[in-house]
Amino acid sequence: MRPAKFISLPLAALVLAVGCNRAEPARDQARPAAPRTDTAAEELQRKRADDGARLDKRVADLERRWSEMESSLPKKSAAPTPGLRGEVAEDIKNAREAVANLKTTTPENWWERHERAMERTASDIEEDVRRLAKGAAHPATAQPADPPDSAAPFTSRRDRFVTRLAARVDTMEDQLKDVRVRDAQKTELQDTRARVDKLKDDVSRLRHASADDWWDISVKRVSEYIDRVEASVKRLDDDKVKR
Repeated sequence: MRPAKFISLPLAALVLAVGCNRAEPARDQARPAAPRTDTAAEELQRKRADDGARLDKRVADLERRWSEMESSLPKKSAAPTPGLRGEVAEDIKNAREAVANLKTTTPENWWERHERAMERTASDIEEDVRRLAKGAAHPATAQPADPPDSAAPFTSRRDRFVTRLAARVDTMEDQLKDVRVRDAQKTELQDTRARVDKLKDDVSRLRHASADDWWDISVKRVSEYIDRVEASVKRLDDDKVKR
């Protein structure tokens, strides 16, 4: 009878061990799952969606406000300078297109689009500068523009572009230095000088830009363009009230 007693002790220990092992998964299942961490790509995708929705709303609000304003503006002398109403309408259209283009911007095409947008802005400002400066000569570019498919390293393309635009800004500042205007054109001159200053700041910040900053730079450019259009609409609205 004694051997049976000694045999039962190991069996009891084995049964107890098996029971503990079976209970362990149950305890694991009861533990709450660890919070899921998004990857950098997922975080960027969510940020792009949020930025796009925010800018979409801003443009929609701007379009609605402009539509309401346009119906109440007088047909003649509707703006501080002739043709401003048409320019504002075109700017609003361009803002809508800029937001649409932003949604298809990628790390591969962002720099080409950013260059093109800044070149277009510079040319637009130069046109106003020439008119205010009574036909001053168009500033010469410091270097030829890079082709769209340029394989040059980002820093090289960036530095050439910054040098080229900085030279154009310097020329515009010189052209506006001694400009004197009267009455309604004072507002236009102030606005043009402010735009030259803004372009100068943008070019300065771009000197230190990294290719990794592609989304923040792109969305900032579009957002600031909408800021400028909103300011133009507000100025038109204020002028309408004064009249």
